[in-house]
Amino acid sequence: MNDYKIPAQTRIGHVHLKVSNLQQSLDFYSGLLGFEKMQLYGDQAAFISAGGYHHHIGLNTWQSKGAPRGPEYAPGLFHTAILYPERKDLAIILQRLIDEKYPITGASDHGVSEAIYLDDPDGNGVELYWDRPEEEWPKDDNGEIEMFTRRLDIEGLLALAK
Repeated sequence: MNDYKIPAQTRIGHVHLKVSNLQQSLDFYSGLLGFEKMQLYGDQAAFISAGGYHHHIGLNTWQSKGAPRGPEYAPGLFHTAILYPERKDLAIILQRLIDEKYPITGASDHGVSEAIYLDDPDGNGVELYWDRPEEEWPKDDNGEIEMFTRRLDIEGLLALAK
């Protein structure tokens, strides 16, 4: 049983979130972050994507309409990570968050990636990030990836947004 490895080409296809207010979530994910609405199921669910895919994120109120935020220290999803294709794309969304005065909860350089952290309207964590090219990933003396958490060069990143 320990020798099974998932195929290397496997990807996480989408995330489906229970939300308390569909319009508020659409305002965040589509209005602020720029995801396209692909399909609405009345006022109960929406499927949104980047680039016309059927959906990267599903939002629904089927079991959560009007519910309060879950407790911070309960088991569950820590964050949804949204991968941007280029560093400049991360810079542009960071500038947009700043311009819209949307609260950012963190920013880190992980060696393999640079990331901005925030919460959606229901308190679900969201990571916006880009991956450095694999040949730039930090490695230890044995050639193993050596991730870390350091201060993100926000000024350098924002310079790309101009």
